[in-house]
Amino acid sequence: MSGTGNSGVRRRLFAVLGSLAAALLCLALALLVPAAAARAHEATMAVITLREIAPGRFIGQWTMPPVDMTLQPIFPPHCTWEPPELVCGARGLTGQLSFMGLGSKQSVATIRVIPHEGPMEVYTVSAAKPTVMAARDPGTDLAVWRDLAETYVNLGIDHILRGIDHLLFVLGLIWLVKGGWKLVKTITAFTVGHSLSLAAATFGLVGVPERPLNAAIALSIVFVGVEIVKLQRGEVGLTARYPWTVAFAFGLLHGLGFATALTALGIPQATLPIALLFFNVGVEIGQLSFVAVVLALLWAHRQAQALLPRWGAAIPAYVIGSVASYWFLLRI
Repeated sequence: MSGTGNSGVRRRLFAVLGSLAAALLCLALALLVPAAAARAHEATMAVITLREIAPGRFIGQWTMPPVDMTLQPIFPPHCTWEPPELVCGARGLTGQLSFMGLGSKQSVATIRVIPHEGPMEVYTVSAAKPTVMAARDPGTDLAVWRDLAETYVNLGIDHILRGIDHLLFVLGLIWLVKGGWKLVKTITAFTVGHSLSLAAATFGLVGVPERPLNAAIALSIVFVGVEIVKLQRGEVGLTARYPWTVAFAFGLLHGLGFATALTALGIPQATLPIALLFFNVGVEIGQLSFVAVVLALLWAHRQAQALLPRWGAAIPAYVIGSVASYWFLLRI
């Protein structure tokens, strides 16, 4: 009797903790709403463009101003930066580039270089990859290509983990699709969908106005919230019947949202395919990491045999639906 009594106390304790966790989740989402309300997959980007006016001399200006105006580029030691002029001499702009002030307020910053002769060069620095090597001839420098790969993988991870609306949609799929392989295939279908539309939009094959696109992305999350409510009522919704098809279709939509961010960086056509490839790899690493964390939490919940109050089971669906509805109203 004593063991049974202790077990009951533990279950009630876990139930209370579960309720508190749900309440904290609501609070966290509420705090994140303002940051993600206006645009989908928004990132705190800044772009400075340097135009070479004479060999080794550049004039720079912010073409996408930073959110935090204390952000400043740091150039190689042989260069002298007295805004708006950068003087690098005969060695040109080669060596390590970084930004002072990169962090929580400003996650990504890009230096675009328009040389006197030759194609434009783009160097992207993120909080996860704070330095990058600049070279005038990346085709002969493997370190530059390694930097390029590392930069865009980190950018993809950063972008997915800051894309609260994208994560909410993935969370909804985890909630709706039962079974390990079925869930993996559904997430993969979503991945294939957003990779295809991301590539098509980045190469200029398709274009969708940003505002209605972001509103439609919010609506897709509302749809997922409604589907979860249906499932809890014992109804078989569209996602439960055709999980891969639904995930693929909405993946196409969400991929167009990612394209807006990549296009803003102004990546040269010569390096665009490799940048796109590694950005997608980073997105998938971030997405799969999120899925793994959610599945681990669900497993721990089952192991604890904790039962939430009846009203607590409906909280996630209504939070997802309410937050996404608020985004939709702000974006139309």
